[in-house]
Amino acid sequence: MYLADGRPAPATSVSPGGRRTGRSRRVRAAVPSTVLILGAVSLITDISSEMVTAVLPLYLVAELGLSPLGFGVLDGVYNGVSALVRLVGGRLSDRGGGAGHKTVAAVGYGLSALCKPLLLLVHSLPLIGAVLAVDRTGKGLRTAPRDAMISLAAEPAARGRAFGVHRAMDTAGALCGPLVAFVLLRAAAEGYDAVFTVSFCVAVLGVVVLLLFVPGRALPGTEDTAGRTSAGPRTPAEPRTPAQPRTPVRALLGRPEIRRLTGCAVLLGLTTVSDSFLYLTLQRRLDLPAGWFPLLPLGTAAAFLSLAVPMGAIADRIGRRRLFLAGHLVLLCAYGLLLAPFGGGAALVCAVLVLHGAFYAATDGVLAAATADAVPEDARGSGLAVVQTGQTAARFVCSLTFGAAWTAWGDHTAVLAAAVGLALAAALSARLLRPAGPAAGPNSPSEHTS
Repeated sequence: MYLADGRPAPATSVSPGGRRTGRSRRVRAAVPSTVLILGAVSLITDISSEMVTAVLPLYLVAELGLSPLGFGVLDGVYNGVSALVRLVGGRLSDRGGGAGHKTVAAVGYGLSALCKPLLLLVHSLPLIGAVLAVDRTGKGLRTAPRDAMISLAAEPAARGRAFGVHRAMDTAGALCGPLVAFVLLRAAAEGYDAVFTVSFCVAVLGVVVLLLFVPGRALPGTEDTAGRTSAGPRTPAEPRTPAQPRTPVRALLGRPEIRRLTGCAVLLGLTTVSDSFLYLTLQRRLDLPAGWFPLLPLGTAAAFLSLAVPMGAIADRIGRRRLFLAGHLVLLCAYGLLLAPFGGGAALVCAVLVLHGAFYAATDGVLAAATADAVPEDARGSGLAVVQTGQTAARFVCSLTFGAAWTAWGDHTAVLAAAVGLALAAALSARLLRPAGPAAGPNSPSEHTS
């Protein structure tokens, strides 16, 4: 059950004598084993991917001599190609039932792993773009089915916390990846080659853990810490009967809450500068040596890691849409610091990176949890893919636009334009996600989507 403002109502149980028991509190505190195993897979995989992500901007711009516009094209490919296949991944995983989620996710993780050693062999813009496209295809395939498995394993009222735990484990890998890359760059004669080789070995380990330990079929309902499932209460937003056909993408877009969430994700994604450009802006402003560049993502990852679980719990209490919007206001503050006239230094770096990590903690898993509340179980992968596709496609456009603006006007003007656009997008999104009035009725989707 959900409250009128979109927050999940607390689940309670009543003893035969009429007293409330602590069962719901204990269940809410438990993290399903499926979430923990998927978190471990993401942790390992993120060590691999963030090793590459940490050095890729500098490798392309400094080592291969790409212009900011050329890097913007590649960065757009890196972040945008997955948008083209997320719907495919979500739909295929739904058609395969519970086992389909794991199968499609495994294919996605495997594709990304195979791309790491290919970076050793390509040195031109078209070939690097092709390798990155395949890598992002793997990410696009795996993201929706992975999040579907998390949402199906967790209680509806505690989905924010479940996604927060997963994102915290994922971010622990993001914290370790740049550190490993930093050590390899300083220790190895052929630093970039060493980074790509070690990244491949770590990615293979993540695929092995997924295949061996993640359950082959995620059963909907409440799962306890031992991995067992029990029939938990369904929210009105996700009714299902065994005979009900799976919901196609067009039918999902017919749901008002899915349209609103997708529209909001697109608007805000159009003004969300990619991590790589934000780090390049900091590096140029402070004139950091190239060897220190891989350490910049550590600040973001550390803040994300420490805040992901608390932000997920806050989202379950105050409403997931509210926190999602608030997270983008935090990002706007980070843009403001990049534009501030005072000189740079360690304090500026720390403040920007902490705000950047807080932005991810308040938005990444929170959007997935909000989407899961509005989508039936049979179409969970497709529903998550619809919203994620809109967001990722918008960020692809933002990378291209920001790279062009940087090339034409410089980094300061490009960040200023992004800040103005983000402020406008946040205002429009606040109106778009405004809860419906009392006339919507108790069974309106807006009453059940946080």
